[in-house]
Amino acid sequence: MKNNHNMICDLETGVCGVAGEEEMEVIDFNQPEKSINLYYVTDPICSHCWAIEPVFRRFVEQYGDYFTVHTVMGGLLEKWHDGPIDPANGIYKPADVAGHWREVGEYSRMPIDGSLMIDNPVQSSYPPSRVFKVIQKKHNEKIAFEYLRRAREALFAFNQNISDKTVMIEIVNKLGLDGQAIVNESEQPIGQELLNEDFGLARSIGARGFPTIIMINEENKGVKIVGGRPLEYYVDGLKRALNMEELQPKQQPSLSNLLEKEKLLFSKEIEVMYDVEQSDINSFIEKELPSDRFEVKEILGELYFTTTK
Repeated sequence: MKNNHNMICDLETGVCGVAGEEEMEVIDFNQPEKSINLYYVTDPICSHCWAIEPVFRRFVEQYGDYFTVHTVMGGLLEKWHDGPIDPANGIYKPADVAGHWREVGEYSRMPIDGSLMIDNPVQSSYPPSRVFKVIQKKHNEKIAFEYLRRAREALFAFNQNISDKTVMIEIVNKLGLDGQAIVNESEQPIGQELLNEDFGLARSIGARGFPTIIMINEENKGVKIVGGRPLEYYVDGLKRALNMEELQPKQQPSLSNLLEKEKLLFSKEIEVMYDVEQSDINSFIEKELPSDRFEVKEILGELYFTTTK
């Protein structure tokens, strides 16, 4: 047999035979540059944004190699006034928010107390939004997003007024930053200027409510997804933006690594990340985490887990 050195067994067909004429092929194993910009338009006091945290985290963890996240503040509440704030949800005054938030917390199982909107209501979502923008500009998207998460935990689960200056300073301090300096800077004209830039960006990409996720490709075409959706909905949107039929998700991080990074996870977040039934959460935690690595607590009928550090 001639050229018997030039034989190959095809991995896909299982057929062995003569290899193609091309003897050498240059292959680039570098990861392609991210071609999708994902704009997440949100607000610190948006209850529906809190509700999508479990799904959005999994989407970013498994498919984040395909896109770059840009978190955009939308300006949900500048201030309370005599007119309707959100008539579709029956919200005209702060106390109206409490019942709506509790409903969102109950169906999403991301706990929301909401009673502070009766006793000590958030007067505006602009102050914590301005702090977010200052952190984003002076530091990076990652730590700004961590601030947003901590602010939402404080507001929804632990019933703290995140428009209060002392509360904002404490949250920023816990990130290892200078809370006093950052909050003070957010109160300067630059804070509102940065926020106004986000408002303009949100309008330009067609965001009219929260949460809105918009994925834009290199051809400046994209997909807009409004409201909370199942994971498959976001994955399908990403496929359309990329014009790809199949995507390769990353393996979920181990629970120990995820908890170390996030510091606090509610049961629902772990269930969604790892496809665990609520009834199996305790056995799953015991299997995945050494007993000295976490603490389990309960709030508003929901379990949450923190690191022991």
